[in-house]
This record gives sequence, C-alpha cells and structure tokens, in this order.
Amino acid sequence: MIIEHLSIIQILAILSASAAGGMRIGLPLLIIGMVRLDQLWSNIPLLSSLNPQIIIGVLTSWSLFELLGTKKIIGLRIVQIIQLIFSPLVGGLMAVGVANVIGVKITPLWLLGLVGGLLALVLKLVQVGWFFRLGKIPIIFIFLEDFLSAILVIFALQSPENGGLIAMILLWIALRSSTEWKYRFQGKKKDG
Repeated sequence: MIIEHLSIIQILAILSASAAGGMRIGLPLLIIGMVRLDQLWSNIPLLSSLNPQIIIGVLTSWSLFELLGTKKIIGLRIVQIIQLIFSPLVGGLMAVGVANVIGVKITPLWLLGLVGGLLALVLKLVQVGWFFRLGKIPIIFIFLEDFLSAILVIFALQSPENGGLIAMILLWIALRSSTEWKYRFQGKKKDG
C-alpha cells in the first residue's frame, strides 16, 4: 500500500464531495460531469464506461424526481429509501472522482471511496431519521438540501476549504442529533 502526502485541502475536497453524495444522488454526479465538460465523467469509476448521453438522461430524470417527487409523502418515502440504498455508492464515487480530478496520489484509491461512502451513509441515515421523527419535511428544506448539495460539489472543485468546512459541520450536526435521539430514547424508556 502506497500512501503519498495527502494535503488537508485534498481531504476537505473529498469530504465535501462525499457529503454532497450523502444529501442527493443524481444532482452531485450531474454537476461534477457538467463542471468538467471537457472530460464529463471520465474520472468517475463506474460512469466512465457508460455513454454520457445516457448518464445525462438518467441523472437529470432522477434529479427532477428527487426535487418534484418529494411533494407527496409517498414520493418522499420512495426517494428516501432509494437515497439510503445508493448514497454510500454515490458518496464513494464522488470521493474517488474528486480525488482523480484534483490529482490525489494514493493507493489503494478505493480506501478514499470507502471513507466517502461511510460519510454519505451517516449523513443520509440521520436525514432519514429526522424524516421519520418529524413525519414530513417542509418543502423549503428539500430546496435547501438541493442547493447545499450543489454548493458542496462546486466547493469541492473550486474552494475545498469552504466545502470541507461545511461537510464537517454537517457531520457534527448529524452526530450531535443522533446522540440527542439516543438520550431521548433512553429517557422515554426509563419513564415508561
């Protein structure tokens, strides 16, 4: 295993991209392909072998469904389940893709994908937990989530310090809220 010098800036860029993959599935992959029009998805492992027109069609359709399909509770549940299943994969792909774009020299590269996938999974699990805790998420939070996901991808490539900081804040909020749920659950269990 060869691990060369990995700078803090590169780590923050990878975390930013992975956090975007934990919030949305289609939009981050669509944006990273559109930002790099000269190469499209040539740096993303699984997507590099597919036809770019098919990728654009599928990711655009899914992004629209993520945005518009969440207006009704059944659509929101379907989106949440699919995102929960695929967020580790997308987070890992985003981590490896951004690592390839910014020129990270690390072997094995799948290790970055694993860390990115785990970050994406943690963020998505907490988000799904909030969904089931609150019952219905206000539409403004759905738009905010799309905006934040897009900003995280752009920051991963343009301003990794800001994107990584946002990703770390999101991880802190996720861990803090899950700890709060644990204490509330234990408190209710003792009272009952």
